[in-house]
Amino acid sequence: MATDVKLPELGEGVTEGELVRWLVKIGDTVKPDQPVAEVMTDKATVEVPTPVGGVVKSFNFKVGDVILVEKVILTLDGAGATAAPKAETKAAPAPAAAAKTQPPAGATASREVPSSMHSAIAANAGFYPPAADSKVLATPSTRRLAREMNVDINTVGGSGLAGRVTREDVMSTTGGLETYSNNTPTAKSPSIPRPAYNGVGGAAEERVAMIGIRRKIAEKMQMAKHIIPHFTLMDEADVSELVKMRESLKDYSEKHNTKITYLPFVMKALIATSRQFPMFNASIDDAAQEIVYKKYFNLGFAADTPNGLVVPVIKNADQKTILELSQEILDLSKRARDGKLKPEEMKGATITITNIGSVGGTYATPIINHPEVAILGMYKISDRLALAEDGKVTSSKVMNFTITADHRLIDGAVAANFLKLFISKISKPGHMMMDMI
Repeated sequence: MATDVKLPELGEGVTEGELVRWLVKIGDTVKPDQPVAEVMTDKATVEVPTPVGGVVKSFNFKVGDVILVEKVILTLDGAGATAAPKAETKAAPAPAAAAKTQPPAGATASREVPSSMHSAIAANAGFYPPAADSKVLATPSTRRLAREMNVDINTVGGSGLAGRVTREDVMSTTGGLETYSNNTPTAKSPSIPRPAYNGVGGAAEERVAMIGIRRKIAEKMQMAKHIIPHFTLMDEADVSELVKMRESLKDYSEKHNTKITYLPFVMKALIATSRQFPMFNASIDDAAQEIVYKKYFNLGFAADTPNGLVVPVIKNADQKTILELSQEILDLSKRARDGKLKPEEMKGATITITNIGSVGGTYATPIINHPEVAILGMYKISDRLALAEDGKVTSSKVMNFTITADHRLIDGAVAANFLKLFISKISKPGHMMMDMI
């Protein structure tokens, strides 16, 4: 007897997911509640279990396909198939590129809008959430982009496979590329072309589908660059005192079974500076035309893993000591590399730090992690020789820093003063510690 296995509900408000990989093969015998597929949504990557046991007969989708909830994903053979107790799907780490920020405690969570309210909300707010009974086929990230672009996705013609609405379809619609000034159209941009690559290398080239985490990262980066007008300022700091302080704490950190890097000190300096420049610890609510100033400090830090870029988040970093930050950074970094981060551990960042210096970079222009409005870059430490006024040659340790900001909220002069204050704090870590709350 053949038994169909459907894609179960993957979470509140999630209507579809992208098939990342099959965890079984045709002919495999599976047990009830055994994971058979890995599916990615805009909230997490989940392992989908089969509610019954049997022998895998056929697959209905291929890797990279977008599957609607309740669609049959595979068929099992075996009259002896027994049902397993209904279980929730097991969540695996979501990529950085798909992470969303969580509202602070007490904030109202967004919910799916009933179809009866859809037209009223759209008319009053200029905002188009998808109707609950919408049959439009689109990925979660495309639906989110449509909402951010003030486009009703239910009216967009899909150019993708089986009529699926793509990002390009949304961005090429009238109003899809409008600016957000006063919630009214002010300027339109031409549709973004989708050029095909025609190689000349023949057999010397290899084509690999852009799926899974890499696709999510690409979509997140493209969306951030499209929405946010980036600009970057660069400067250097004399971190000789910071280097000495860290060296002096090695024995102390070993006694507490941890390792102190430069990142916790940078986090503390960033928090202290952001207290005086609150617009850096903020977001822009484009639909409501409001600036959201965060009264809490959740610091994200970019982590390079075998599966791609992820951004673990240290919650309430301002309430933790250097030692506590060090321990949490090591823990989150290890679990990020092992692919064991929980989705909630990559959500809710208010500002992000990228440590390219750990690889060896000198300068870069990082991309802001939307909906944040700034990202701080820290780079490698170099030795600097200088000639003093008395003719003696002095040596110092120098680290470069960048601040990339959203020009809609942060002006160039403000960013320059922010970076200047930050460098004064990281250059004198002892003074900074004296002012810490």
